[in-house]
Amino acid sequence: MSQLELEIITPERVLVSEKVDMLEAKGELGEFGVLPGHIQFLTTVDIGEIRYFKDGKTYYIATSGGFAEVVNDKILMLLETAELAHEIDVERANVAKERAEAALKEISMDSTEYRMYELALLRAITRITTASKKI
Repeated sequence: MSQLELEIITPERVLVSEKVDMLEAKGELGEFGVLPGHIQFLTTVDIGEIRYFKDGKTYYIATSGGFAEVVNDKILMLLETAELAHEIDVERANVAKERAEAALKEISMDSTEYRMYELALLRAITRITTASKKI
């Protein structure tokens, strides 16, 4: 069976570098999936969960976004941050979630900081959700 070469890179490290069967992620225009033989494309990756499948197992990664490129059965993802589900500190994510929720209650939607706290809340929720999906 044909496989994809997947590389997920953050500023801190190479998180994943292996052959996989399929990848699913959230892009700016919605969810996308990549199988062997996929057409070449370049897209943004939004805050959300990345799933890749290998040898009948599903692996979960939380990301704060970045870019993905698919060329000749190779997926290169350059991400701002990314954490494997088993690496996520759920307690820290819950603290971030509570902090963002409290800030959003206190400031106006017209505030320049509102979007910053909204994105922080989304990242925290993504991390918590992804951490619950450890293999």
